[in-house]
Amino acid sequence: MDRLNDSVVTEFLLLALSCSREKKLFLIFICSFLYIGVILGNLLILFLVIFDSHLHSPMYFLLANLSLIDMGLSSITVPKIITGLINEDQLISFQSCMTQLCFIHIIGGVEMVLLIAMAFDRCTAICKPLHYLKIMNPKICVSFVITGWVTGVIHAMSQFLFIINLPFCGPNKLDSFYCDFPKIIKLACTNGDKPEFIVTANSGFMTMVTFFLLILSYLFILVTVWKRSSGDLSKAFVTLSSHITVVFLFFTPCVIFYVWPSPPPSLEKNLFVIDFAITPILNPAIYTLRNKDIKVAIKRLYKKISYSRFC
Repeated sequence: MDRLNDSVVTEFLLLALSCSREKKLFLIFICSFLYIGVILGNLLILFLVIFDSHLHSPMYFLLANLSLIDMGLSSITVPKIITGLINEDQLISFQSCMTQLCFIHIIGGVEMVLLIAMAFDRCTAICKPLHYLKIMNPKICVSFVITGWVTGVIHAMSQFLFIINLPFCGPNKLDSFYCDFPKIIKLACTNGDKPEFIVTANSGFMTMVTFFLLILSYLFILVTVWKRSSGDLSKAFVTLSSHITVVFLFFTPCVIFYVWPSPPPSLEKNLFVIDFAITPILNPAIYTLRNKDIKVAIKRLYKKISYSRFC
């Protein structure tokens, strides 16, 4: 971290979305509403999974960890969107920028591993129901979470080491709501082709591999459910529609960020809102509105609260 003091640039200017005042007020309201929904919805899932013994199962253990990750990812990014829209442009210190981009990639890496773990959990539950609890034992579940954090840290630090050794002495304007590796590299006062290729290849490769692994696992589940339901493919789609929706919404912006060389800034900013504000609220929405166990757990919680109020 000593290299931080060697940089001439001490802060970056994050440029807000160029639009009318009415649209900015609308976006501020929507982002604030989504952020509150992300926090409250995921806190509800965490509370239910921790305190309701009926939800002490591998799937809900992984879901609780996903909720924790979603809250962290939104808390790092969405408030920056809101303050950026309010203040037009926003200054962020070099140290804060480096910290933000590291946490984004650490948490992003953890979420990818958790999505793979949840897909594996569904594969096991559907394809090997009799061996489910033996395969998805507590040790395996904890191993998935630890692997996620180790993967996230290695993924972020391997890119951070390239960034921190670059000299920053010229422009400091980032046409974005947040700091990210590819955009920071373009501001370096040196040829950033090699670091940019390494960073893009790192994030792009990890994103694409995870995405294809998830698609393959869901196709395997769909074929299995289809065969067991006598060719009724609609039942198979209903079984996995929520998972597939979350995966596509999470990975589509990531693919565009790291595979498309230079997406338009306006498209990038809109996709940023989808990835960090809308997707994290889908997990509590999907798993509370469409999940029977969660609905029953909410009813039990409501009865307990009602009983304690009248006793």
